Amino acid sequence: QVQLVESGGGSVQSGGSLRLSCATSGYRYSRYCMGWFRQAAGKEREGVATIQDDGSATYANSVKGRFTISQDDAKTTLYLQMDSLKAEDTAMYTCAAAAGPLFPCTVSRPESQFPYKGQGTQVTVSS
Repeated sequence: QVQLVESGGGSVQSGGSLRLSCATSGYRYSRYCMGWFRQAAGKEREGVATIQDDGSATYANSVKGRFTISQDDAKTTLYLQMDSLKAEDTAMYTCAAAAGPLFPCTVSRPESQFPYKGQGTQVTVSS
């Protein structure tokens, strides 16, 4: 059984930083696409960043240059380093994983193509 558990959310002032973590278990694909999504109150969920097994990453334009997606060496934990946070980054952040690789592995992929999801962690940025 695949499980994804996020942590690291919280409240921070504008310009601050947070690092989200997503611990995975039971996810045994050697080739894969994983990512972070977010949903702000009253808005649709959007892809924030994706990473595939070779380490290549993509980002939403709104976070490019501020957020960095990465994994640990064991590839069991997914991270999202968020710097220069803005009020508009306030949202529930969820990590998600596809059932194998996606070609291409990009933030434009619909969330439905990532069947494994965590419960989410709230990020609140005050201005």
